[in-house]
Amino acid sequence: MYRSIYLNVMLNFKYIFLALFVAILLVFKMPVSFAQPKADPNAEFPVEDLTLVTKSGSFQFTVEVADDANERSKGLMFREEMLLTHGMIFDFGETAPVAMWMKNTPLSLDMVFIKPDGLVAHIATNTTPFSQAIVSSREPVSHVLELNAGMANQIGLKVGDNVVHPFFATAN
Repeated sequence: MYRSIYLNVMLNFKYIFLALFVAILLVFKMPVSFAQPKADPNAEFPVEDLTLVTKSGSFQFTVEVADDANERSKGLMFREEMLLTHGMIFDFGETAPVAMWMKNTPLSLDMVFIKPDGLVAHIATNTTPFSQAIVSSREPVSHVLELNAGMANQIGLKVGDNVVHPFFATAN
């Protein structure tokens, strides 16, 4: 009987400790664990690897590629969840000012506007789900990377940081 009580107490302690540990991580906003499955089961487009290089380090993502007009027009619309280390990159095939919106998109996103050389030009963080407000690149860009809201801040992504992907010059 005492052994049974002891085992129940130890099992409960394990769960309490785990919950406490998770709470501490959330309170102190510890760096994101990138130990996630590589493939997002919700992915609808081809996926590729992409790396963001910041002062905090290099961060690997798996991104869906939207590189034609139909894919770009759909984007992440209607997507209700996305893995933490997943995203979508839009290839516009030219360098020009870009305007995005969140119509029919239930996820809040960070939009990273990227120059042809792979340098981050502008970051719009925590976009408003379902909004039809225009999110502007503010300058000519060739690509836009969409990540889960808060990810840019989590990894310390800033204007001028590098995006490493076959779309961009290998000098990065």
